[in-house]
Amino acid sequence: MGQNLKNLVSEKEAVLFDVDGTLVNSNELHASAWAEVLERFGHDVTAEQVWPLIGKGGDKLLPELTGIAADSDEGQRIAEARTKIFMEHYAPRIKAFPKVRELLQCLVAQKKKIIIATSASKDELQAILQSAGLQDCFPDMTAADDADRSKPDPDIIQAALKKLGVSAANAVMIGDTPYDIEAAQKAGVSIIAVRSGGWSDEDFEGATAVCEGAEEMLTELTRAPNSSALQPSPQHDEAAPL
Repeated sequence: MGQNLKNLVSEKEAVLFDVDGTLVNSNELHASAWAEVLERFGHDVTAEQVWPLIGKGGDKLLPELTGIAADSDEGQRIAEARTKIFMEHYAPRIKAFPKVRELLQCLVAQKKKIIIATSASKDELQAILQSAGLQDCFPDMTAADDADRSKPDPDIIQAALKKLGVSAANAVMIGDTPYDIEAAQKAGVSIIAVRSGGWSDEDFEGATAVCEGAEEMLTELTRAPNSSALQPSPQHDEAAPL
């Protein structure tokens, strides 16, 4: 059986959050920004092709889509153009998912350390949080600038743990993609997968638990004792529907 979400979170000292697709509805916007800039550079790539790679950093996404190394001259030009397009045209449209602020406030009230662990750059992260109205919610954050390698490598999660002074065993990660799960597993951190980013349960192999998103998490964390538990991860319950 999978662990009850409330018990899983209560036994941990820290909660690490992915952002895109987890706290804010931005995955489609990121995919569209990549598709737009790649078209400008002569690459026939659609947003639908990009979306399954959102959650990885640009250092991994760009070569997978085009074969262009992210640190090449062309790769750097593409990355700079994508950042400009995203910041000007897409970031201002990002909104937080329902009950995200309340969830974060609930965790702080429970004396949990909370921190962002994202593959986004710090500048993009600040723009996303500002647009979503969450800029005042996190005292600590780690981003692409804090790690040599992006997800699904564990560097960003390890950097977040180091910043908080918390061991992997005393933390839980919240994320929406298989890349979050892989990164958390490599770092030795339990992970709760959320469906809000558009992935399905069959993509969440290895997650400790699975839920819809922030609103359901808040409900579970504030649920009275002995109430029904969160659906366990399919990894732990073979009868769980996909």
